[in-house]
Amino acid sequence: MLVACASVHAATLSGTVVGVSDGDTITVLDANREQHKIRVAGIDAPEKAQPFGQRSKGSLSTLVFGKDVDVQWSKRDRYQRIVGKVLVTDPTCQRQCPKTLDAGLAQVTAGLAWWYRKYAKEQSAEDAQRYELAEQEARSHRVGLWSDGQPMPPWDWRKAAR
Repeated sequence: MLVACASVHAATLSGTVVGVSDGDTITVLDANREQHKIRVAGIDAPEKAQPFGQRSKGSLSTLVFGKDVDVQWSKRDRYQRIVGKVLVTDPTCQRQCPKTLDAGLAQVTAGLAWWYRKYAKEQSAEDAQRYELAEQEARSHRVGLWSDGQPMPPWDWRKAAR
């Protein structure tokens, strides 16, 4: 179900995650039983064949698969996927809780995605700051892909694969 909102984002898509393609792409089934491909905004995760690619996919699956999410979005990418901030209920919550856990930020914090600086202007200043700090923390603590001495960003890996 698409709901128009009057804030920074143009719309919110609510539904259940029925697929996780990789560490930054999911499929959401809405109330009308329509499937939507979602590219998680603000991050770029390792490709499946890259080091940490499968761990990144597994992490995102644990966070969102089979769960209800809200996707705040305002654009589609060149593949017509919705590009949006994916919010899910924090798994530590014991009762009825709002969807406040930012799945993209969680991926960056876990060291399983890069903050996608190239698109920082499409994020709120607050989100861009959070993502940048999360990546700096993951790097300095050598968490996830940062445990590799020279992790290759997925945009460079895709370019080399062409």
